Amino acid sequence: MKLPIYGPRLRRVARRHFGWPALRPGQFKPMRAVLRRRDALVVLPTGAGKSAIYQIPAVLLPGPTVVISPLLALQQDQIAALNERADPRVRAVRVSSAETPRQRREAIREVAEGRAEFLFITPEQLSNPEWTAEVRALRPGLVAIDEAHCISAWGHDFRPDYLSLGHLIKGIGRPPVLALTATASPPVRDDIIARLDLHRPEIHVSGLDRRNLFLEVAHCPDEDYRWRRLTALLDSSPRPGIIYVATRRAAEELAERLTDAGYRADFYHGGMASGAREQRHEDFTADKIDIMVATSAFGMGIDKANIRWVAHVALPDSPDSYFQEIGRMGRDGEPGRALLLWRAEDEAIQRFFNGGAPDPVEIRELAAALRAGPATKTALGQKTGLGTRRLGALLGLLEQVGAAVAGHGNKWTVPVFAPLPAAAAEAAAAEHERRQVVQRSRNDMMRAFAQTTACRTQTLLAYFGENLAKPCGHCDNCAGGTAARTERASGPEPFAVHSTVRHADWGPGMVMGYEAERMTVLFETVGYKTLSVPVVTEQRLLTAG
Repeated sequence: MKLPIYGPRLRRVARRHFGWPALRPGQFKPMRAVLRRRDALVVLPTGAGKSAIYQIPAVLLPGPTVVISPLLALQQDQIAALNERADPRVRAVRVSSAETPRQRREAIREVAEGRAEFLFITPEQLSNPEWTAEVRALRPGLVAIDEAHCISAWGHDFRPDYLSLGHLIKGIGRPPVLALTATASPPVRDDIIARLDLHRPEIHVSGLDRRNLFLEVAHCPDEDYRWRRLTALLDSSPRPGIIYVATRRAAEELAERLTDAGYRADFYHGGMASGAREQRHEDFTADKIDIMVATSAFGMGIDKANIRWVAHVALPDSPDSYFQEIGRMGRDGEPGRALLLWRAEDEAIQRFFNGGAPDPVEIRELAAALRAGPATKTALGQKTGLGTRRLGALLGLLEQVGAAVAGHGNKWTVPVFAPLPAAAAEAAAAEHERRQVVQRSRNDMMRAFAQTTACRTQTLLAYFGENLAKPCGHCDNCAGGTAARTERASGPEPFAVHSTVRHADWGPGMVMGYEAERMTVLFETVGYKTLSVPVVTEQRLLTAG
């Protein structure tokens, strides 16, 4: 297939099989990478058409497409949209815990017989050796990983079950891999590439500046002021909308207070029974709930175009989380409003969540259990007494320090030259502390975003390593004129954005961006640091490379 004919073919498939008259900005180049059988990592905002990047090329590729996604609700929405076309070339089936064994076998049979093109599967099902063999026999032409940031411990929604995906993909024949996410800062991108073992991937980042969203932040001296600002938003804005809070208790209490005040509100958090969560999700999607008060557990899988505003009644833990959560509104292209109402006290909550170092005894016992011979996660959990999520997190730490590796048959084992259990536990604890330092720096970057008088979009995109040439014009600082007054004075920047630098104490880092007379650098050991450009220049704090 020659390069010049990619465009016409892709557009023809988009029209004929999906009813889409045109491709959106940011879609064509990664689609071309898929057709060229290249691994690719794509960062594209929510609502920008990430799914189309694998769906359209899949029609042209030999072999079925395997789609790995973390949430059943998200899978179901995508499957329903594909099957509405009543077209066997885009029919989708699923293998998950929601289907009976007979339904799973029938799904595999449909793909094998060419009656379905897309096989949706969860990481848990794919890790089952039986299904690994079945999927391998299908000879898939592409693996698409949705919400790929879940594989990264640096991401805002880490899923331990994603850790083995790189190995599992090899187990099904290692077809080309397309990793998709709406949010990925540079360390998250690097982690995705490493953990999935992507081969010289094309990286496509585009459309992060969503011009239909207005960003606004207000510092609240007390809770009474925060309540007044929140209700002013509710009284002046169309519905529906989402209010994000920091804790489960806060979600329940605020929903009750809003209901007592006459607002149609309900709550959602990870501590609810799964049936209740699914019902709240469905009710919100069907416009039966005007206002959803939720923790960060409410988000992935929301395919709702008409969310008009997102309010944060607490400081998010990082710009990653904030960007993902505000990205859930305005997917129809109509205006959306993001309002962050924060207090200094919010940071104490984040410090609490960031605490809790892993138990060195648990790590040492897990490292010792691995030395007894290859074992599945289930067997390791039974032997150590660790829960699924904690086991996955500790395996991730041990894998990071070279003390664990996923091997044949989805069994974990000890790699050659692995440290002994005591040394592995010590190294894992040090790695956890390094991550905590980086996470605290992300908390600092979120506070800096809340306090900045510069263009908020420029500040936010700089965190993700993207440069917005001019102030955005759709944030409170731009509207108030402060952004223009704080633009950096003209003059040479000491180091180019994305260049590598070195600090005498903090080691290597990457220049992320400039704001006024400050520069932000992401260091490998201490995370994000904001430095004075004049001081950096005069005292030669940084050197190239």
